Amino acid sequence: MRLLVRLSLLVLLLAVGGVVALPGAPQCAEKKETSKEAPSKFDALKRFSQVLDLVERYYVRDVTQGDLINGAVKGMLQGLDPHSTFMNAEEYKEMQETTSGEFFGIGIEISMENGQVTVVTPIEDTPAYRAGLKSGDIILSINGQPAQELSLQEVVSRIRGPKGSEVELAILHSDAKAPQTVRLVRDAIPLISVKSKKLEDGYYWIRLTRFSERTTEELRDALKAAEKETKNSGGIKGIVLDLRNNPGGLLDQAVSVSDTFLDKGVIVSIKGRRDNTDRVYEAKKQGDDIHAPMVVLINAGSASASEIVAGALRDQKRALTVGERSFGKGSVQNIIPLSDGSGLKLTVALYYTPNGSSIQAEGVVPDVEVPFEAPRTDDKDNSRLMVREQDLNRHIENGKDKKSSKAKNSKEDAAEQLARDNQLRMALQMVKSLPKMREIRN
Repeated sequence: MRLLVRLSLLVLLLAVGGVVALPGAPQCAEKKETSKEAPSKFDALKRFSQVLDLVERYYVRDVTQGDLINGAVKGMLQGLDPHSTFMNAEEYKEMQETTSGEFFGIGIEISMENGQVTVVTPIEDTPAYRAGLKSGDIILSINGQPAQELSLQEVVSRIRGPKGSEVELAILHSDAKAPQTVRLVRDAIPLISVKSKKLEDGYYWIRLTRFSERTTEELRDALKAAEKETKNSGGIKGIVLDLRNNPGGLLDQAVSVSDTFLDKGVIVSIKGRRDNTDRVYEAKKQGDDIHAPMVVLINAGSASASEIVAGALRDQKRALTVGERSFGKGSVQNIIPLSDGSGLKLTVALYYTPNGSSIQAEGVVPDVEVPFEAPRTDDKDNSRLMVREQDLNRHIENGKDKKSSKAKNSKEDAAEQLARDNQLRMALQMVKSLPKMREIRN
């Protein structure tokens, strides 16, 4: 009878959400006298050890100590800011591949904003870009699993996968009221980070899609090709550097790209909590520096390293910035490898543009704000900044005889791109007028 009563009370407590003392579980320790001294690090570690032991012994499912500690480390870093994270050995390897080797996925840069997985920007010529994902979109779930339950690195790992495999995302577009389910087929993410095209005689469009290990090298190759093409006609007259929807990447590449167009002055400065993290990067005069008039295009998808370049060229009065306010990621993350093959991505500092202003959560405000206007057409392919293989310099022809019309087609391609992209059209007009504007000022 007594056993029946006890079981009834246990069921009642569970039904109303009460806490039950299980047989064999440790009870609350005796209360100690309150100390006026602040808790020490040892006290915090002791508390962590106690919790770890309790979870290992009494949690409803079997969990390993390694998994628990990794989860605790991830939680600790997640609580700091949207960009600090812990990566296990597999995740750390995947992160390295995004800047140096081939990897498979859908092609988006993401961050954690207010607990929500947010698209910073899609990478051009990828499944995400073609599916219409945009900066500011929120990823609600991945293959049915709520994204809020995962760390940022776990989200990345689940979105990636073998080429040809599918991933299902629930997306809340920034301009929509209801979520949309999107099925994407994973593909190889292109590592070429620089695209270029002649817009008019002497005027070139150079598009940087990301900042990876070879970005500066690819940029210099594109500039050399343009210089060779204009050698007998007075050289390069103007450059439109397109950083729209560029999610950023390697800091050293942002510095070297900026240095390509600057011969002196500060590019970016980094300031952290400790003096040994502070650094100032300055431009150096080089024999192949480019001095042609420039306009830099930015928008809400221009983040991190893109903002370093745009901020440096704007503050140094080297280029006119045009477009929309950038994303506003002004923090610096160090990648720290650990002995077991895992790693940390830890925010260690903020970066500042040459005039000393931080763009963290503010972004780069362009000199001339020009919102993007979608072309009035039913052709969905033209609703975004579409760039195809045939638009690129030195692309491989398909074998058909097009020699006689090659120059004509190149001009038509540029005209079509300018017709559907009002920001690029405005940038070209401005870069053509910059020399006259400087003469008036002088």
